[in-house]
Amino acid sequence: MEDTKQTTGKVEITRDMLIGEIIQAKPETINTLLMAGMGCISCPSSLYETLDEACMVHGMDPDYLLEELNK
Repeated sequence: MEDTKQTTGKVEITRDMLIGEIIQAKPETINTLLMAGMGCISCPSSLYETLDEACMVHGMDPDYLLEELNK
């Protein structure tokens, strides 16, 4: 997770992070991912798929989802 930025304990989610890394670093993002229509939290692909790739597969705007995950 070398692309994860940590400042004062807050994790910044980036487009190149794996879905599994995002969930591990910020478990509260599970609800955001589910509400966006991503069942990635239980999918084996979450261990190998970046946020950017998952958005492409699901036809989502990665910039919008990234903003929501970092709130």
